Amino acid sequence: MGDWTEFLPDLSDADRWQVEIGLAEADAQIRAVLHAARTYHWRHSITNVPEWAAVESWPVEVRRSAALAMHLESSTSSTPTALNDVVRSLADGDLPWTRADLVWCLEVVARGESYDNGAHLELPAVIATRLSPAELAGLAQALDAFLSELVSDYFVAAEPRRRAVTLIGDALDRATGRRVPSWLLHDGDGFGPLVRAEMSAVLAAPGVPEVLAHCAALEKPAAPTKWQRRLDELLATTPGGAQVVRSVLEAFAAYGRPLHDDSDRLVRGLVWALVRQPDEPATDLLARVTAAAAAAPRQASGFPHAQRTAVAAVQLLGDREGEVPVRTLARLAVTVRNKALQKRIQTALTRVGALRGWSLSEVLELAIDDHGLGLDGRLRTPVGPYEATVDVLGEKARLTFARDGVPLKGVPAQVKQAYGDELKQLRDLVKRVGATLVAERLRVEGLLSEERTWSYPEWSSRFLVHPITGVYGRRLLWETSADGRPWTAGLPRRDGDDWTIAGLDGQDVPRGRVRLWHPARATTDEVLAWREHAVAAGLAQPFKQAFREVYLVTPAEEGTRVYSNRFAAHVLRYRQANALMRARGWQGGYLGTWDGGYDSDATKLFGGGAWRASFRHQLVDNPDPHSYDVEYCSTDQVRFARRDGATWQQAPVVDVPPLVFTEAMRDVDLFVGVTSIATDPQWADRGEDRLHTYWRRTVSAALTPSAEVRRDALARLLPRTNIADRVALSDRYLHVRGNVRTYRIHLGSGNILMEPDDSYLCIVPARDRTGRLHLPFDDDPMLSTILSKAIMLAADDTITDTTVLRQLSR
Repeated sequence: MGDWTEFLPDLSDADRWQVEIGLAEADAQIRAVLHAARTYHWRHSITNVPEWAAVESWPVEVRRSAALAMHLESSTSSTPTALNDVVRSLADGDLPWTRADLVWCLEVVARGESYDNGAHLELPAVIATRLSPAELAGLAQALDAFLSELVSDYFVAAEPRRRAVTLIGDALDRATGRRVPSWLLHDGDGFGPLVRAEMSAVLAAPGVPEVLAHCAALEKPAAPTKWQRRLDELLATTPGGAQVVRSVLEAFAAYGRPLHDDSDRLVRGLVWALVRQPDEPATDLLARVTAAAAAAPRQASGFPHAQRTAVAAVQLLGDREGEVPVRTLARLAVTVRNKALQKRIQTALTRVGALRGWSLSEVLELAIDDHGLGLDGRLRTPVGPYEATVDVLGEKARLTFARDGVPLKGVPAQVKQAYGDELKQLRDLVKRVGATLVAERLRVEGLLSEERTWSYPEWSSRFLVHPITGVYGRRLLWETSADGRPWTAGLPRRDGDDWTIAGLDGQDVPRGRVRLWHPARATTDEVLAWREHAVAAGLAQPFKQAFREVYLVTPAEEGTRVYSNRFAAHVLRYRQANALMRARGWQGGYLGTWDGGYDSDATKLFGGGAWRASFRHQLVDNPDPHSYDVEYCSTDQVRFARRDGATWQQAPVVDVPPLVFTEAMRDVDLFVGVTSIATDPQWADRGEDRLHTYWRRTVSAALTPSAEVRRDALARLLPRTNIADRVALSDRYLHVRGNVRTYRIHLGSGNILMEPDDSYLCIVPARDRTGRLHLPFDDDPMLSTILSKAIMLAADDTITDTTVLRQLSR
């Protein structure tokens, strides 16, 4: 199993004979009992059936030998059964275990297999706890190495692994005299060794190991009253116990990586100890611990660094006073991708809002952290002889330095060498500002599905003056009304120290209630006018608004009543589709060739949490029977449900609010439009591929609403380009006249047909081939792709790529 076997002492022939004497006879006896009990249902523990009563009266030597026999069976059998209870029951009581027995059991483990039921760990763990420190002498190095390997063995189920680690760790501590339990803060992750190295003396102080062990013993997110009483007793009798709790949690908040399950349990218990302290610094620390626990690796966004801790901390943080808990929970509400944790965050925010008289949407809005940035969106800090500035450029946070007012290109060497801690804090601030910007962009776009209004002062302070939200709010269309009818649209414009809304004519719009403009509520002429204004004025909106697609309920959807098939029967590249769903805030189970993995319902909340849309998609079997990768999925129904207290009630499509319906269908259209295999021109070379029929039908299909908006954007953009005289738009295509051939680019799939024979041309466009051309939005990658292809093909006689040239000359 590992290097720990090198530290095992050799058993003498006499010791081995003493261990194995009577083994065969006892093995036969215990197997007879197991055979008699096999008729019982598998859920019944064998040790609870009537036949087992006779075993409990066996002589201790027979029970000892039977336990050794079952240990051998559980470690070396090619088809092991769950013998955990059997081994534990046989080993229970005052049996004459010896050091030789433990060495023999470890030898068996070393040459056997590691099965997930962990039965092979039961007997060595029990024997180790029964031996005296003298008997364990000489085995400490082997047990220590064995423990290090065991804590990282994720193949073994958590409960038997944790029991074995605890028992063997206790035995190791008795043999070595260690004060801090070996099973606490072990080296199953980087966090345990880090804390032991930095706080070794503090952890071994009187009472501290007992506090840590008690915290690690908490089994559930909500601590029982009895457990809390014992915690209070330990903290009261441990000098500096409260400070140790804070120190360990500070280390975790700064750790920033996933925790081992055992460390996660310990930190969860420490969180319950922290909330005993009502001061504001404790609240700040709890908020940082909650954020650190809920964070997830970029490549596994659904798996928080410490999920057990996060679940408990979210609940406890929601009970604290002040703005820090609200800001932290609000930020997590738009960044956390784990479904179970997201549900608890929403519950906590709803509870906080109810206590303070806010709706959930308002809670999220009032909690946006400004990170100390001023009204100008900057934070200036002296660092030695330099001035550091954290500000927002575009939609990204950046850190710059200046000296005596002169900007510097990078980080000065003196800052790196002499002010490392300050530099680290500033870079951490940039990361936090960046994370808030990403979360706030999603939140503000989500308001498009809500019927919310704000008073003029509220709107100005929350969406224009705020250094984070203002990055987006100042580039969006808003509309005002004094009495709710009519509404007049315009763009924010600074007026001295105040803000006004300017209409299409440049005049200030009368003040009143303010709401976010949506094309679904506007006339066609108004939508077209604002689109023209956005292009002419060079307005780059943070997301599609003026050019936003609108989806109305169709007669077919009225006929199906409770679902829409508008985007059903498409084939998507699953990895990209799943990533895009998560990026847009949809949550669902990952598809795979396991029970329950053949279909999934991705869900997302709309309308401020009052409505839920679900998008069903299914696994498309991999044609290679030996491959378990999920390459494609097929699309199915979109359904809607209305919140009814703590449950959801399915709703007919016609009852869904128009803004909720159009925003949900827009997302699904985005999934299909971006990740459909129809956008892959190389599919034309796959011959008789089983999905080829779908591909050929879709690459030239009628345009979806997103593609129609793309066509309208191109109609406004192309006259401003230097290829205006070489391009023309038709119903579904952009026609491009090159110097070698003439081309048609489909506005939905982006695929290219060459005239006159309609042969396919495969081009992978380089990034930013649109040059300096202004785009009114950046969340339609297909628009950029089509533009870059058109610019390239208009000058096809300058193409040097041999792959493209071979296709042109066919």
